[in-house]
Amino acid sequence: MLIKPAELVPGSAWALAEIISRAGLPDGVFNLVMGRGSVVGQAFLNDRRVNAISFTGSVATGAKVAQAAIGRMAKVQIEMGGKNPLLILNDADLATAVHCAVQGSFFSTGQRCTASSRLIVEKGIYPAFVTAVREKLAALTIGDALAAGTDIGPVVDASQLEQDLSYIRIGRDEGATLAFGGERLQRDTEGFFLRPALFTDCGNDMRISREEIFGPVASVIPADSYEHALAMANDSEFGLSSGICTSSLKHATHFKRAAQAGMVMVNVPTAGVDYHVPFGGSKGSSYGSREQGAYAAEFFTTVKTAYCGV
Repeated sequence: MLIKPAELVPGSAWALAEIISRAGLPDGVFNLVMGRGSVVGQAFLNDRRVNAISFTGSVATGAKVAQAAIGRMAKVQIEMGGKNPLLILNDADLATAVHCAVQGSFFSTGQRCTASSRLIVEKGIYPAFVTAVREKLAALTIGDALAAGTDIGPVVDASQLEQDLSYIRIGRDEGATLAFGGERLQRDTEGFFLRPALFTDCGNDMRISREEIFGPVASVIPADSYEHALAMANDSEFGLSSGICTSSLKHATHFKRAAQAGMVMVNVPTAGVDYHVPFGGSKGSSYGSREQGAYAAEFFTTVKTAYCGV
């Protein structure tokens, strides 16, 4: 096995390789390779000795990876983007809904493919929800990710920061209301710090509601009813994770079945999945078999059927 982490964040992969090297695994079974995806990743795609490719990244790059792998009949497993909805129904517990929205949308600086960047809220609870989320965001500490007490660290690099700021400008131009945050922050430690941005009065057809931003930017979209909220949740080219906050067993059960997503959360954040359960989605979010759990074991092995005569 060869693992190539994203060049901007190789630390965890290096630590994993170092741990495995002390665990007794024979040399050469698990290998860490550093470098740019356009160079190292392309070498993986071109080399026929690589029998299977598991990729996590953007939709555009994922399409290229799939095309290259299928071209030489290599197994391929791809996890790409998300524009994940979190439905807040009128009967939701407000504290639970606010926790799910803030944690799922903004923690890890919103840089999670499972982040709930579309908050679809029934109109009855909409004003109270927006007020409570703003209060929660105002109380968060933004700073050095390694410092005690920090809630949200910096954006990964200058390019991602500019992308986030660009979408904040787009949201304003589209007519959404920037209800909180969205400005660059300076801290004692070096880094690209951004106050979480919360847009209200959004439509599901706006770019900030349809395109993956991969930063601490969330759109609050009003819904007339559960059925209206569900229709908007499914109106997306992505289908990775989805969530609902409600006290209704009827709506929760229906949503689990009707949500066009590979993972469905009820009264918990959309971001964060245990490692032993299957991970993956539908539509433009995933291609091939699921990651994690038994599905991962199936992908990285080959089933054989053998007959033996007496």
